[in-house]
Amino acid sequence: MKTNLFILVFVLACFFSFGQTRARDLGIPFKGETGEFNAITDVKGVEVGYSTIISGEGENIVGKGPVRTGVTAIFPRGKAKKFSPVYANWYSLNGNGEMTGTTWITESGFLETPIMITNTNSVGVVRDAVLKYYVDNDWYKGEDWWYTYPVVAETYDGFLNDIYGFHVKEDHVLEAIEDAKTGQIAEGNVGGGTGMMCLGYKGGTGTSSRVIKVGPKEYTIGVLVQSNFGAKRNLTIAGVPVGVELKDTLNYVYKAPPKSRRQEGDGSIIIVLATDIPLLPHQLKRVAQRIPLGVGLVGGRGSNGSGDIFIAFSTANEEAFNRDDFARVETYPNDQLFPVFDATVNVVEEAIINAMIAAETMEGINNNKAYGIPHDLLIETLKKYNRIKE
Repeated sequence: MKTNLFILVFVLACFFSFGQTRARDLGIPFKGETGEFNAITDVKGVEVGYSTIISGEGENIVGKGPVRTGVTAIFPRGKAKKFSPVYANWYSLNGNGEMTGTTWITESGFLETPIMITNTNSVGVVRDAVLKYYVDNDWYKGEDWWYTYPVVAETYDGFLNDIYGFHVKEDHVLEAIEDAKTGQIAEGNVGGGTGMMCLGYKGGTGTSSRVIKVGPKEYTIGVLVQSNFGAKRNLTIAGVPVGVELKDTLNYVYKAPPKSRRQEGDGSIIIVLATDIPLLPHQLKRVAQRIPLGVGLVGGRGSNGSGDIFIAFSTANEEAFNRDDFARVETYPNDQLFPVFDATVNVVEEAIINAMIAAETMEGINNNKAYGIPHDLLIETLKKYNRIKE
């Protein structure tokens, strides 16, 4: 009973108190200027919501728990606008994962739906729930004959979560959707990132943003990551081989691991990039292809067992989608894309580290455990390499 009470308090703290520690709070240096919240929601209109499901402890009884999972919802222009497509494109570094709806994004150049992220075995129920939400809320604004391909991505949380118990339900999807809002958002053990592990420590949900200037204009790039990848030996923060330095510190505890072919370094990472820069779909593809450079800075290698899938969209050109008539759109010059590429790499690096810094130690099925990265030892290590001043 005491354990369950603690879990409840922790969850409430994640949702209602945004006093979580972030990477910059520890003095970790990063390149670039952030937006107001240093989050994907710094891109005007973008809303993020979570449903976090935590219950039970001890032995894994399929269908009963313990449960450590959830759902994340991202609305490019906010849910109040309903059907309001944005230019988009996607890229996969390694395809051992899933992101539904991507073939139509490639074909059409538009993202027509929110982006949902959950665990591997819950993609179907999340997709179905989104479709039902459309019907119940007249997403297509009076159209009575429509087709749509919801975008739902996943990472695997089965080492901490009763993943074969299928605990994500329609109500959780609707909770994440209704929770979607602008402003500051929680990180770590929340939403789809609840049961995730990353680079030898607890992983989860993270976010960051960058503001760039091109001539007189100022633009924002933001990302949200669901981070569940990588081998500890490759963990690198601010250029420091943290994983090597802390190789014998707080390693994963598998008291009764699932039978699996999982190798060190396997896992997945989903990254959603939003921007208000007027980029066309082919340019957004180019941006998405730079996302793995940021993953590599932290230690990702795109292993055989990893689903590294990325999507980028632009909230500019709001009138670009038109079923019947020509549309006039603003375009961004290719020769000015380098600052966008540079900011993309930097913002991805910080979002992943934010996810790890915010994530707290979690014990899941069969008392398996993933430790939160120890802030004190991390700071000590960065000082050793002169990345943080004494």
